[in-house]
Amino acid sequence: MAGGGFVSNSAPLRHYEGGMTVFVLVSCIVAATGGLIFGYDIGISGGVTSMAPFLKKFFPSVFRKAATAKGNDYCKFDSQILTAFTSSLYIAGLVSALSASSVTRAFGRKVSMVTGGLSFLIGSALNGAAVNVAMLIIGRIMLGFGVGFANQAVPIYLSEMAPPKWRGGLNTGFQLFIGIGVLTANLINYGTAKIDGWGWRLSLGLAAVPAVIMTLGSLTLPDTPNSLIERGQLDKAKAMLQRIRGTPNVEAELEDLVEASATSKMVDQPFRNILKRQYRPQFVMALLIPFFQQLTGINVIAFYAPVLFKTIGFKSDAALMSAVILGVVNLVSIVISIFFVDKYGRRFLFLQGGIQMVICQIIISAILGVKLGTSGNGGLPKGYADFMVVAICLYAAGFGWSWGPLSWLVPSEIFPLEIRSAGQSINVAVNLITTFIFSQVFLSMLCHFKYGIFLFYAGWVVIMTLFVYFFVPETKNVGMEEMTRVWAEHWFWRRWAPPHQPKTADINIDVEMVNGKHHDQKQGTPQQTFQ
Repeated sequence: MAGGGFVSNSAPLRHYEGGMTVFVLVSCIVAATGGLIFGYDIGISGGVTSMAPFLKKFFPSVFRKAATAKGNDYCKFDSQILTAFTSSLYIAGLVSALSASSVTRAFGRKVSMVTGGLSFLIGSALNGAAVNVAMLIIGRIMLGFGVGFANQAVPIYLSEMAPPKWRGGLNTGFQLFIGIGVLTANLINYGTAKIDGWGWRLSLGLAAVPAVIMTLGSLTLPDTPNSLIERGQLDKAKAMLQRIRGTPNVEAELEDLVEASATSKMVDQPFRNILKRQYRPQFVMALLIPFFQQLTGINVIAFYAPVLFKTIGFKSDAALMSAVILGVVNLVSIVISIFFVDKYGRRFLFLQGGIQMVICQIIISAILGVKLGTSGNGGLPKGYADFMVVAICLYAAGFGWSWGPLSWLVPSEIFPLEIRSAGQSINVAVNLITTFIFSQVFLSMLCHFKYGIFLFYAGWVVIMTLFVYFFVPETKNVGMEEMTRVWAEHWFWRRWAPPHQPKTADINIDVEMVNGKHHDQKQGTPQQTFQ
């Protein structure tokens, strides 16, 4: 099917018994708090870089330029040193996300989450106590290591713990806590901006709170059955699967998990194997979905929301309050996504959100073009400024229930176990390197593109929406270890994907194979059959 790429109805999906349990819900909520550290950083950095005492202490040239510039308002904050403060985190996150793959695979998902929380805690202390730019940047690097580990491990954990029917909603919890982090940071910035001289220290130092929540929460989490099987702990995996599904009848799902683990044990170099022809669809998604997410323009607007609002004529307090409003809208839209992602599917939200973002970006560009032109002088009249905030909020809402949560959900659920950690690391790495590039150049682009910067992003949203329509299949209600059928039955990707082999009802699990060994059954290989 050229337009849809949905799973066909040629064969029924494999049925897993059990459903949502309180244990799974609580575990996923605790794990999803890992999104707090990423969200807090996204929200806090833009507000801090708009505070005069912070600029005066660390970036005096930018402070003088912003205070006295009589030229083009679009260019007041154009400083590569200032943007390096924000974007340095993402280079560190890129490095740590790639290294986190081996940690996640060898020691489990929760170890990576604890590591990320501790690193973020150290970074928050350094930033809050910073006395020079070097200390600021080192702190940002430690924050970046924390974000890289958390973003690599948390989505995988959520997708592996959740029953297929509720996987979308539970995985979206990660984006929900990112939104909570952003909103919390915006509210803190609004309050600390009123503290003369040292309010920025409080904003940066309070990053320790989400770091502690994530670290302590991760220590209480159980390992996923997938991770336990991957490390050869089959009995514990079965017991955990029974507990999280709320039923003793977990044989069908357990068989799929064990088979996937046995396959993964044969893969010594997952980063090399993900380049193989059979994984071409997943590899392309790992590259393009996070790349496109950043080309929506949302993160650079979230980073620099107060700066952006000041650029278009808002005063300092009004700019920070507008960023708070933006955070509330984003949070509400993520909650909407939680309730609809498993009902209407991933593709519907992707397409609807894309169309909404394009319309809003065109409106924003038109307002700036008509009222500010290319000079950017004078600011917007109040009515136009208010309408601009509404348009940006609608744009943020479209992102919040589409490309925001789905860019983490879809990649985390499509990879087979043997390349899952490597695939998620690539997904996070592409996200962070693209975030780094666009956060580094955004203020310069704003200076040179003027109002056209929103048309630039609108063009990319058109491209990515068409990409979803033609090439992204529907994955709702599909078991993670049954995901090969999605690619085998897609009109385009089936030329690379291996044919899907339907499972039989017979459950015969080779324990030695789980441990990475394979013996001939006729020679008396010890086997364990779960009845």
